[in-house]
Amino acid sequence: MGYRIAVDTGGTFTDVVVLDPSGRLHIGKALTTPDRIFEGMQGALAVVAEALGMPAEALLAGSGTLIYGTTRATNAVVTRRTAKTAFLTTRGFKDTLTLKEGGKPGPHDYSYDYPDPYIPRRRSFEITERIGAGGEVVLPLDEVQARAVIATLRERGFEAVAVSLLWSIANPAHELRLGALLAEMLPGVPYTLSHQLVPILREYRRASATAIDASLKPLMQRHLREMAADLQAAGFAGDLLVSTSGGGCQAVEDLIARPIHTLKSGPAMAPVAGRAYAALEGLGGNAIVCDTGGTTFDVGLVRDGGLVYTRESWLGGRWLGDIIGTSTVDVRSIGAGGGSIAWVDAGGLLRVGPQSAGSVPGPACYGRGGDQPTVTDAALVLGYIDPAYFNGGRLRLDPAAGERVIAGLAARLGRTPDETAAAVMTIADELMIKAIGEITVNEGVNPRESVVVAGGGAAGFNIMPIARELGCGTVILPRLASALSACGMQHSDIVFEATRSRFTDSAGFDIAGVNRALEEIGAELAAFRAGLRGAVGAGARIKLLVEARYRAQVWELDTPLPAPRLAGPADVAALAEAFHQAHERVYAVRDEGSPVEFVNWKGRIAITLFAPPPPPASPAEPHDPVPDARRSAYFAGVGRAPVPVFRGDGLAPGARIAGPAIIEEPTTTIVVPPGLSAALSAAGNYILRCG
Repeated sequence: MGYRIAVDTGGTFTDVVVLDPSGRLHIGKALTTPDRIFEGMQGALAVVAEALGMPAEALLAGSGTLIYGTTRATNAVVTRRTAKTAFLTTRGFKDTLTLKEGGKPGPHDYSYDYPDPYIPRRRSFEITERIGAGGEVVLPLDEVQARAVIATLRERGFEAVAVSLLWSIANPAHELRLGALLAEMLPGVPYTLSHQLVPILREYRRASATAIDASLKPLMQRHLREMAADLQAAGFAGDLLVSTSGGGCQAVEDLIARPIHTLKSGPAMAPVAGRAYAALEGLGGNAIVCDTGGTTFDVGLVRDGGLVYTRESWLGGRWLGDIIGTSTVDVRSIGAGGGSIAWVDAGGLLRVGPQSAGSVPGPACYGRGGDQPTVTDAALVLGYIDPAYFNGGRLRLDPAAGERVIAGLAARLGRTPDETAAAVMTIADELMIKAIGEITVNEGVNPRESVVVAGGGAAGFNIMPIARELGCGTVILPRLASALSACGMQHSDIVFEATRSRFTDSAGFDIAGVNRALEEIGAELAAFRAGLRGAVGAGARIKLLVEARYRAQVWELDTPLPAPRLAGPADVAALAEAFHQAHERVYAVRDEGSPVEFVNWKGRIAITLFAPPPPPASPAEPHDPVPDARRSAYFAGVGRAPVPVFRGDGLAPGARIAGPAIIEEPTTTIVVPPGLSAALSAAGNYILRCG
């Protein structure tokens, strides 16, 4: 086998993880270059190539697969730097995107305005037509009026079109005809039809997903094609895959057709890596996966050895933002990372984030023109970072610049620089603990019953205090933690999901209709697998689920199907029982007297390309290593004192380190507070004991 490359481009750093033919992983990091992504990628590839003793061009030429993950689509949606997009919908439903789902986090809080729609109302157009819930044509499509609308779009210079007609999931004829008219009258302008992208109930969610997907097509098509051309010019001739929000990867051509699946695709890979590392260390099937990057803190879950999926992924906050509408790995993100800016609000209180210094100009200590204090500056002032060894010494920090901005912040607060830097870290901790609570405690999950898997370049600064506060006794921090999402790509499968909407309930179950939907799902999954290149002979797993709820409930739970077809009442009863069990697991209650409603049916195929190495046969022999150096460091409640510093490349499996101490890897730093400890496992991962 050749080399296999995984690339994750974040807001601050571009991470590259390379799997060599012997099964070993190698990491490289470089600052992200927003204007031309390939330049940052090339810089990180050069780091790995140098370690392997070959030119970067030879590494690319010898690689059979490259998996690419990016935050470009997410950033474009959040900042509204997407294409000028028109929204076409059924007459009378022009305000679907404006009204959203009508909720707000605080029903009686009038301190903020109602959020704007994703596509402005002036760019929404009504089409004279109507399909009924049963698929019947209530009002035929008025082609003359439709052509007039499309002519208007051409005159106004729209760059993309989203089409979401009422009940197109029951009968797509009108949407398909509109697609043909758009191709005829607006050749070259991309469009998205809702029934092809997300054939689900709930018109806002379907419309939102369609609008987001269409608006991303010009940007992402240009970006992905440009990157593919750059890679080809640099000598890469293998399969180019792109990571998806479903926790897998797909061929680049598929993502060009449906770019919405690139949203949150980088963070979705962290739970994939977390699942692999928890299994490798034999620490159970439940994990809280935390990824602390330069710009954001992302948290996801692994439950019973599987990823957790949701249709509740919002960009910009629940109800206030825009819902993605597709099924994604459940990852929550907040603006708290190594580059998060610390500031004082109008009331004199210290805040951290969500603003980030990013990679340009970056934290003040990067010496690239940044003049705002960040979490990284605070860690440097506290003595946690060696300025000459940051990113393996490839990015030398400017301690004076970091001390200057922290001192300025301290003067505004009337505190010492050490106290201020420690306060910055504590506030960042609290933000991260709150984010973890939202995906665990708020969802009925007890954090104490899970191991924590930590990743991201800034994870080692504060993951141990966070885990201790949550009651989690053990943290796994891999040696390649700073590129956790890229590691997840190496462990990821090719994943595809097919969906059909067929509403029925347990009291009058439509067996024939559901089986037809399942047959269509099965055919779509089979067609996807048959069309894959480079996956001949690879193992595949298919999972069938349905989104179900009790009657009068608003939200559904994913429920696994007992069989690929439902043969009769016994199978329906088994499916209802599966939902009762899922509801009891999440909400600690079951209502067997209430009918169960089944809404959307889903099939998910996962094709495995890479089998990770088996866990070590025996544990490592415990021993106490000798420190490589000592450095003055500050810990809240203890003060400043010399602490031992250990270089990761000098540690052997079995090494035990008691806090206070600092462990330095080339791309991450682990801070072990007083009273806690760390050990290097036989598999080469740090096991942090936080009890």
